[in-house]
Amino acid sequence: MNEVKKIAGIYIRVSTLDQAREGFSLGQQEEQLKAFCERKGYEIYKVYADEGISAKNDKRPAYREMLRDVKNGTINVIVAFKMDRLTRSVFDVEKLMAVVDNAGCDIDCLNDSSNTTTSTGRLTLRIMTSVSQNEIEKCSERTKFGMVGAIQAGHIPNHTPLGFKRDKKKLVPDPLTKDLVVRMYDLYLEGKSYQAIANIYNKEQILGKTNWKDSTIGKIMTNELYKGDYLHGKKTKNPTYYENVVEPIVSKEKWENCQYQKKRNARHYERTASYLFTNKLKCSTCGRFLGGCATTKPNGKKYYYYKCKKCKTNYKEEEIKNGLLIELYELIQKDIIYWY
Repeated sequence: MNEVKKIAGIYIRVSTLDQAREGFSLGQQEEQLKAFCERKGYEIYKVYADEGISAKNDKRPAYREMLRDVKNGTINVIVAFKMDRLTRSVFDVEKLMAVVDNAGCDIDCLNDSSNTTTSTGRLTLRIMTSVSQNEIEKCSERTKFGMVGAIQAGHIPNHTPLGFKRDKKKLVPDPLTKDLVVRMYDLYLEGKSYQAIANIYNKEQILGKTNWKDSTIGKIMTNELYKGDYLHGKKTKNPTYYENVVEPIVSKEKWENCQYQKKRNARHYERTASYLFTNKLKCSTCGRFLGGCATTKPNGKKYYYYKCKKCKTNYKEEEIKNGLLIELYELIQKDIIYWY
């Protein structure tokens, strides 16, 4: 029986870190792997190269192109310098193994004896991938540990909030702008809403701006940094809270009082999120239910209306209420005439 000819797809990858650490370029990998294929008697179909991309997952253009060629039978052996060039994830190597098994393709690595041509080779491959996965997890732990130390030293990531400045990467109060933040907290405790504070800052053109918004004020009023604390990973399932990592701009007591005031305001102004005619009104043109909307004028007064998303028509709540009252009045008048 004639042996199936091996058509090789050479996969090469390097990240910036790899190049800096090992000085092992894509060109060097390609040169050695072509010589390896020649010794093995493999016919080279294509070289697939991903440059500056990590192997933590399989979202790599050349890697995905190679897998498509494996699935359609264009290549029947993947050649790489080491297994960690293909993947460093146990999960992804299992996906890769499923693809090559289904397509009858092999994997052959030059520098770590990983291959799928024998049962021993498959076992070695999985063991070496587990070692690579462990390296990634250790690196992640070191990174997290380093970040914790940086945060505790006041080196807060992301942008610099209003009222702060950077002093050798450390976040410290800015004497030029911190009083603007303190004033916001004081105005809020005096009973001013976020919108009212924004209106004051716009009128006075604070920092030369006339586009202060209630949402901007709200973010400042609820940011733990202003009391000296930091919440890392707010949008994740398990955020981490760090206390006393920067010099505060307002006292913890004042900050907490403002949060309490916010909850009181939310209860007091519950009407702002309530629409009287929700799921009761339909568009006269398309028949869709109208959605409730609200706008706040510069004077702080709120106006409610109902909108059809498809037809872009608006109906003021006040006009709807007045129309209903007129209809009710006419019905009452009819009843009175009937009984008399």
